Amino acid sequence: MIPRSVIPRSVIPLSVLDLAPILEGGDAAQAFRNTLDLAQHAEQWGYRRYWLAEHHNMPGVACSATALLIAHVAAGTSTIRVGAGGIMLPNHAPLIIAEQFGTLAALYPGRIDLGLGRAPGTDPLTTRALRRSLDGDVNAFPSDVLELMRYFEPSEPGQRVHAVPGAGLRVPVWILGSSLFGAELAGALGLPFAFASHFAPALLREASAHYRERFTPSEQLSQPHLMLGLQVCAAESDAAARECFSSIEQAFINLRSGRPSPLPPPRAGFRESLSAAERLLLEQTLSCSVVGSAETVQRGLREFAERTGADELIVTSMIYDHAARLRSYELTAQARDALAA
Repeated sequence: MIPRSVIPRSVIPLSVLDLAPILEGGDAAQAFRNTLDLAQHAEQWGYRRYWLAEHHNMPGVACSATALLIAHVAAGTSTIRVGAGGIMLPNHAPLIIAEQFGTLAALYPGRIDLGLGRAPGTDPLTTRALRRSLDGDVNAFPSDVLELMRYFEPSEPGQRVHAVPGAGLRVPVWILGSSLFGAELAGALGLPFAFASHFAPALLREASAHYRERFTPSEQLSQPHLMLGLQVCAAESDAAARECFSSIEQAFINLRSGRPSPLPPPRAGFRESLSAAERLLLEQTLSCSVVGSAETVQRGLREFAERTGADELIVTSMIYDHAARLRSYELTAQARDALAA
């Protein structure tokens, strides 16, 4: 277990990570309706944040225009924080992102988060289409983050380039990552860190330790805040949850096989039909998952939080049936509340 001085608490905060999944047989318009409906329910169930992630050229993911979808969700909710988990900054000029999120913060004050990652969120060919070349240097990510943060500071005398809106709004910035690079950067800058353990768990322990050890207090944050991604699929029984979970398992196998697809319907016995290599891939990629009944999920949340020392969990539930997805998030919130009792 990673030591943490503030581990005693009544309940660990839960947030939502949504990729606006496009269902097999569905379309983006349906995905957006489902996203807003889930966000409205998540607000009622006490989730802290609702984040959307930038991806491109993926037939099962509809959140490519991330800032637009954040505006859609923020307009349809009233209290939950809404943000990016994250914006892939090398795809954009920092000023553009400052203007977009300055606009969001002006429209929805006190509710907007900006998580930043350095991966492209797509394949190399699509990266070229996004950036018009592959000349961009991911090693410039730290300086781009600093430039972006400066745009959120009050304008200074003589400053010639301003984010309008954006200047003076101090939109909260997070660093996202799945490696030690993001952990070290977040710690050095004194920013909250979100680790992608829900699909890249290999360096979870090392990255968490690096972040806490290297954290330097900043104007935004006085002590480290670590949020970890967790796949959760909750249903009325363990068997029902395992069947619902087969949708994301199929999607991962399709993606890693070079056949990205819309989110497929659940398939009973799917994992048993796979080769040993494919099962190993799922076990490694989705090892940070909690799948089962409310009781199973309650135990899983407690064990994961205690084992990792997370300050917050961000839950993703890629479930084909929208009603079953809502129910999964509801049961997960109930499990959180039961832990506080």
